Amino acid sequence: MQDGPGEGRQGLELSALDDDPALPWFPYADGFLGNGSAAVMTWSMVTSVANCTPVGHTETMEYIGRVPAPPLDRFIDDIYCLTGVPRYRRMNVPPMPSAHLFVNLGEPARLWDSDPSVPPAVFTDGWFMGVWTRRFLYEYPARVRLVGVHFKPWGISPFAGIPATELRDRWVPTDAVWQRSVDRIRNQACDIASATGTLRVLEEELRSRLAGALPRGLDLVRHAGGRLEASHGAAPVGALAAAAGVSGNHLATQFKSHVGVTPKRVARIYRFARLILSVDARRPADWAELAHTAGYFDQAHFSREFKDFTGHTPTQYLALRRRYPAEQGFPPDSGPMPAD
Repeated sequence: MQDGPGEGRQGLELSALDDDPALPWFPYADGFLGNGSAAVMTWSMVTSVANCTPVGHTETMEYIGRVPAPPLDRFIDDIYCLTGVPRYRRMNVPPMPSAHLFVNLGEPARLWDSDPSVPPAVFTDGWFMGVWTRRFLYEYPARVRLVGVHFKPWGISPFAGIPATELRDRWVPTDAVWQRSVDRIRNQACDIASATGTLRVLEEELRSRLAGALPRGLDLVRHAGGRLEASHGAAPVGALAAAAGVSGNHLATQFKSHVGVTPKRVARIYRFARLILSVDARRPADWAELAHTAGYFDQAHFSREFKDFTGHTPTQYLALRRRYPAEQGFPPDSGPMPAD
């Protein structure tokens, strides 16, 4: 599978920020790691610490995460603390099968949408993110200190209390969802020195918000979503609806309510995550074989979706993976890549 000559980058217009016209996008473990994939999350399914030390620097970026206790683990892949000096300030973040909560304990963070009609955002305290279907750019402060939650695609529904469509492809301030809560969480977390204690504060907040009855239809979505996760998006949506005894339209309606997108869109994102995990930048890539293994049976469709999700052709992407090799100890995932 060859890239055509002269294919240019389709990405964010950030001339004021980006000295390098290329926007590298490749796997690094950081605050956007979680994506609901069992294969991706294996390394952080227990309490884990990963350090990233920039060349010439002695300070590190430390990620400490763990899976919360039941029943939170039905909806959340992990909760985590991220602290230190980032190796790369700007991260190009693709669609991934997860939703997020960030509680910022440090300096403001900046975000840009790949849709140029959407204005950039600056967040000081915290923000929710639903499932994204397009790329965006995230800029860390010079020194990072935050705690966060990687929700499963459907996992944010019982905590947000609003339709997931209102969080799709959006950053929403935490207080707009959890009114008058973020200052309390930040104050409690800032008073605690240890990551373990900070995570306990966040877990207790999440547990208190799961006390009521689950939203109607969430069990259906959770079961069907689990099948999509386990199959890396390969399970036919029609078969999932039939197995649940509902129509395809009913299943799609419930997914839109609790995930923000249709099950077919979720399947696409899981499938792409599997593809990215299968790429070994140290070896020549047989893209046709990799695409077929991941469930792409039309090469033209694969090429379009790859460029839509990454902003690069497969060949360009592989060159960038080799240009910016992943730091040892930070296993690949389908999440963000440096944009420096």
